[in-house]
Amino acid sequence: MKEQFIADIKQAYTFKGESIILGGAVYEGECQTNTLVRLPLKTFNRHGLIAGATGTGKTKTLQILAEQLANHSVPCLLMDIKGDLSGIAMPSPGHPKIDERHEKIGIPFEPQGSHVELLSLSDEPGVRLRATVTEFGPVLFSKILGLNNTQAGVVAVVFKYCDDHDLPLLDLDDFKKSLQYITNEGKKEVEAEYGRISTASVGAIIRKIIALEQQGADIFFGEPSFDVEDLCRIGEDGRGVVSILRLTDLQDKPQLFATFMMSLLAEIYSTFPEEGDDELPKLVIFIDEAHLIFEDASDELMDQIEVIVKLIRSKGVGLFFCTQNPADVPNDVLGQLGMKIQHALRAFTAKDRKAIKLTVQNFPESEYYDVEELITSLGIGEALVTALNEKGIPTPLVHCLLRAPQSRMDVLTKSEIDQLVRKSALIPKYNKKIDRESAREILTEKIQEARKEEEQAKRQKELEKIRGTSRGRRRREKSTFEAIADHTLTRQIGRTVARELARGILGILGVKKTRRRRR
Repeated sequence: MKEQFIADIKQAYTFKGESIILGGAVYEGECQTNTLVRLPLKTFNRHGLIAGATGTGKTKTLQILAEQLANHSVPCLLMDIKGDLSGIAMPSPGHPKIDERHEKIGIPFEPQGSHVELLSLSDEPGVRLRATVTEFGPVLFSKILGLNNTQAGVVAVVFKYCDDHDLPLLDLDDFKKSLQYITNEGKKEVEAEYGRISTASVGAIIRKIIALEQQGADIFFGEPSFDVEDLCRIGEDGRGVVSILRLTDLQDKPQLFATFMMSLLAEIYSTFPEEGDDELPKLVIFIDEAHLIFEDASDELMDQIEVIVKLIRSKGVGLFFCTQNPADVPNDVLGQLGMKIQHALRAFTAKDRKAIKLTVQNFPESEYYDVEELITSLGIGEALVTALNEKGIPTPLVHCLLRAPQSRMDVLTKSEIDQLVRKSALIPKYNKKIDRESAREILTEKIQEARKEEEQAKRQKELEKIRGTSRGRRRREKSTFEAIADHTLTRQIGRTVARELARGILGILGVKKTRRRRR
């Protein structure tokens, strides 16, 4: 059985094209020297999974893959959530246990650092990554915000209006100002051309944007936009550049992390040419703590992620998800991952045991291992491995003793990080923020002009009203005598005097008649 095992593994893990050595095959608890587990570079664009419980060596496996790919002229991008990947820039100091491990595997240990570029979404040292709202487009932007169909329609109108009127949507302030304009000063103009806009939907969109801003997205949106081609650089010595995105301050901001990842993958898919199945991938992206992308993602965002994972391999790009449990990755995505490196899982509860049974079903059946038992007893730096060969057929499951990273397995000091940043060729290109005229400034000016015109119209109306009143008064103006004669009191006095005079005259006449009769 042992000889048959060695023959089977050597045959299954030997490829015509270029490959990297992951480690040595283990049979009945012993590493079989010179029975090497290789991974073909041609199928790295078929994506992969690195899973296992905390402390089993997932991050170091990610480090091994990245530095070995870089040694074969394949650039890599690493998402460094915990902050322990920066050591890949410096060669390992070595250790007797490392030499012992490599002697068992049958390969020499050669310390070596990689060409590293530090990237940042926040105030961490490194090249600042930004993207404009326009680059997201209305569909992806709506999915990032988790909007319903009605609200997404409003977003589409905002993008369309800004495109038609040359209003650049660079940051979230531009988008909010555009929303303000189409529901106030520009409401009639927009409704005449694009239809009615629901104010309730606008309010809901504003609230979603504010929630995104509170996770720090306001510093991510803007210019200069990061050119994804800068992730595909090759050093002068022919080795690929390892770009490390430091995300240690974004662990509690999953929406911002998901926003960046979707922006990055969408930009790569839209700009990279079709590569097909080349001998080497153009770029490999490792996403550590991948559950941060999936756990709070809306159904619409999940659909978008699944589509991109399925299609992006044709661009020569491989995605590797690193997480504690394969169940963290949705089934539709998990089914697209051709390479699986499974570290130990722990069965502390009944739920854990059920999860292990489901995980075992993801692997090919093996006549050499009791997988369900083995998966709980793997040591640190050991994993169950299966990959795709050059024809796309899964290789037999193998228990692998992993080689040690050639680089340091710790975090760089602040001075070492500062030294890397100073040597960066991309810092001058991206770390100076550009604030050119955009939708916010243009619409603010239009709003101010509209308000000035409205104020002038209001003043003109009031002035005309005052002038009209004055003209009326001039037309009715009379002489003092006429004014006195027209007065109500004057008329009353006049009537009283006239009445008394009449009575007096009649009284005199009556007296005279009486006297005549008497006479």
